[in-house]
Amino acid sequence: MIEVNNVHKSFGDAHILKGISTTFEKGKTSLVIGQSGSGKTVFLKCLLGLFQPEEGSISYNGKIYSELDADEKRNLRSEMGMVFQGSALFDSMTILENVMFPLRMFTKQSKSEMQDRADFVLKRVNLADAHNKMPSEASGGMQKRVAIARAIVNKPKYLFCDEPNSGLDPKTAIVIDDLIHEITDEYNITTIINSHDMNSVMQIGEKIVFLKDGLKAWEGSKETIFKTDNEVVTDFVYSSELFKKVRQMYLEERQ
Repeated sequence: MIEVNNVHKSFGDAHILKGISTTFEKGKTSLVIGQSGSGKTVFLKCLLGLFQPEEGSISYNGKIYSELDADEKRNLRSEMGMVFQGSALFDSMTILENVMFPLRMFTKQSKSEMQDRADFVLKRVNLADAHNKMPSEASGGMQKRVAIARAIVNKPKYLFCDEPNSGLDPKTAIVIDDLIHEITDEYNITTIINSHDMNSVMQIGEKIVFLKDGLKAWEGSKETIFKTDNEVVTDFVYSSELFKKVRQMYLEERQ
């Protein structure tokens, strides 16, 4: 579990995060949503330990990050997996080498042990025959699956994803959503996804945190987001005609 307590973050005179408090549970897929400039990226970087809040605290299974020493922080980072928006694969490495990279960084496993583990996670994301391909030979969807394999290769307790569906067609986006959700449940990971994609929210949003101008404007689940009267949320969610129709159908079914 990750517990966020009254987190503030500023850059100069710009107050980006303004007292956010929430929790992210183990084995649940949580989405952080909001418009551009809402503070999602800064919030995610605070959760990753890349930014240190000026006020408040973030704890991981009861351990407050700011109170850890350098070795403890390194150990915690080794328990984190990250899927970047653009996949961030190393162009000069094969897919197998990309997936093995965190093992080289954080473990003392032998080469054969690392290869066995990388083989396992590549099979898990349905890329058993892609080991020797270069990233440039892989489609966007394949690259995202490689990024997921790399993120889970070191058996993380925490998985962070930044716009994992960016640049993907709708069908492939659903495949990636389902894969992240399955892995979260299968390995009992605390998963947090930054997203602006309402399809992802409705597909896998077990918990949703909505940010607006650096504040937590709302939180709930995909089941409760249709029920809220919070205008900030409804303006965002129902900006498309499709979701307006979905909400209307939802409300009519319950009358």
